[in-house]
Amino acid sequence: MKRRNGKPLNGKQNDTTTTAPAAAGSAGAPGAAGRNKGAMTAVARTKPRNGPIGALDVGTDKVCCLIGRMLDDGALRITGFGHQNSEGLRNGAVVDMDAAEAAIRAAVDSAEHMAGERLQKVLVNISGGQLQSAKVPVAVSIAGHTVGDEDLRRIHAHARSRHTASDRTLLHTLPEGYTIDGNQGIRDPRGMVGDHLGVTMHLISAASGVTRNLSTVIDRCHLDIEGLVASPYASGLACLDQDEMDLGVMVVDMGCGTTTLAVFLEGSLVHVDGLPVGGGHVTKDIARGLTTPIAHAERMKTLYGNCLASVSDEREMLKVPMVGEEDDAQASTVPRSMLTSIIQPRVEETFELVRSRLEENGLERAVGRQVVLTGGASQLAGVREMAATLLNKQVRVGRPAGFAGLPEAMDGPGFTACAGLLRHAVRAGPDRTAEEAPRQPSGAGGPLSRLGLWLKENF
Repeated sequence: MKRRNGKPLNGKQNDTTTTAPAAAGSAGAPGAAGRNKGAMTAVARTKPRNGPIGALDVGTDKVCCLIGRMLDDGALRITGFGHQNSEGLRNGAVVDMDAAEAAIRAAVDSAEHMAGERLQKVLVNISGGQLQSAKVPVAVSIAGHTVGDEDLRRIHAHARSRHTASDRTLLHTLPEGYTIDGNQGIRDPRGMVGDHLGVTMHLISAASGVTRNLSTVIDRCHLDIEGLVASPYASGLACLDQDEMDLGVMVVDMGCGTTTLAVFLEGSLVHVDGLPVGGGHVTKDIARGLTTPIAHAERMKTLYGNCLASVSDEREMLKVPMVGEEDDAQASTVPRSMLTSIIQPRVEETFELVRSRLEENGLERAVGRQVVLTGGASQLAGVREMAATLLNKQVRVGRPAGFAGLPEAMDGPGFTACAGLLRHAVRAGPDRTAEEAPRQPSGAGGPLSRLGLWLKENF
């Protein structure tokens, strides 16, 4: 096993072998309180796994690592966590490999020491790379036999073969609903009988340059990538309940360098998108507008920032240290209204872009009346109210739900995507099974078994 430093923790190698027997249970902690109770039971199930499950959220502002284990009752328990200020990333893409590697190593080492075990592989989120969605209708003949996992693998393979863009990496092939002999609305066709199996497959991709650079950095940390997951999809898995997914909901993941969105309808993810604007742009606007260091601009945004003006803003005065001045006596004084006037236009622009993307893709009605905000930038005062006004939707702030052992410090919107990666790791719905189940090598088995497989796939 690859190592990141001299010797394994506790003086021994930790077994991280995973198994995937028949799916059972629920995607969330059974009986867990909060909005995620019973989430996704109709479309995904947990699959028992031995060994630690690693999740790595590599963002523009922070790097977060969570280590979890599945309990006997199917619940996810957090056993280790670590986070570190991010370096070497901009708008979700790596711009300095050495700095990014150092930040990832620090976060992973902290989580490993807390858990007392070492990770071999991790799931990683993708927030940059211009996330895109494409819909592909696919149909295969099943010749009257019972639909099984091999049929799902075959139809997923057909869908993946339709992805031909060499400059984009395919992240997910997710079914939006199966059909058997024209009968629609089937979420899991396994065990059913018919002549023709069809599906509209949702292909999610990202720019290959972004995914390759991130993969290279993680490989330099001596970690294998179990899978790449679109950030808003992971966030949705962590904070949405099944009713929201069925009725229609949009998740807006507001990060430091990017704002990504995911639309769920009838229990499936139907659209993802990304915008190259986030909370970090608000901070830079403040730094430029008030001629103050970026660190102080971030502090002002956190302590005094608001998207909405109030009557007291003109009376409340803030001290603003100037760039290059070390003497506090040289700091200027500005009304809080000036800070608000800098923040408000950038946040308005973000939600107007979100609204325009929905309209361009004809998803305004699919979203329904529900929007869930998550990500670190969603914690800015007034963001929820502004989103409700500009998007004309009901808005709530989403947090990880249904995770035992999650520390209070990481129970906020900024850690939703990382928690969602753990939930993705144990999903065993038809999309997960078909996409990631091990495949038999082409030369495996005897001549009769290969002939039987060929007949099954072609007749």
